[in-house]
Amino acid sequence: MKIKSAEFEISAVRPVQWPSDGLVEFAFVGRSNVGKSSLLNKLLGRKSLARVSQKPGKTQQINFFRINDRFRFADLPGYGYAAVSKSERAKFAKMLETYLTTREPLLRVFQLVDIRHSPMPMDVETYRWMKSIGLEVSVIATKSDKVGRSQIAKAVREIRIAMDGPEFIIPVSSEKGEGILELWSHIEDLMGASESAGEELS
Repeated sequence: MKIKSAEFEISAVRPVQWPSDGLVEFAFVGRSNVGKSSLLNKLLGRKSLARVSQKPGKTQQINFFRINDRFRFADLPGYGYAAVSKSERAKFAKMLETYLTTREPLLRVFQLVDIRHSPMPMDVETYRWMKSIGLEVSVIATKSDKVGRSQIAKAVREIRIAMDGPEFIIPVSSEKGEGILELWSHIEDLMGASESAGEELS
């Protein structure tokens, strides 16, 4: 996909701040420091459109990015960072739950997991919960450059088993660019299917 425009719109804390023009959205969720911001920057061809923090748990709002005036990415707060206070973790969890259960333009959730490790219990719990409420979820296995090429297929199999068999698992490396074209192709397929469905209903 050719990126003609990509702009940061707003860091939202409350639903009233969410963009309301109805453009479809892709949400990015995952544990703190799994690489959401780095992946967004790589996808959009920008070095710092999404702020990359060395401190896990830094993203405390939902950050919205408008792409090609056609769709949005939503960068959700990372979950599972123990150094954040219990009250802060509860606040982030509520923010995620509210967004994921009520956001009508949400087309697909991309859940990021670190390919170097088996999915953590919270990764699995989050995935199962999202599926239980009817969300469509694709799993993005980040940091694929950190494992040997021969180990990627094995890691993907382990993720598939641990997370109850996601239909889509895409290994990516924000540093090397591996898997970025495959992820864009997946996004384009989802957009095309959504637009075709919309035309049939109109």
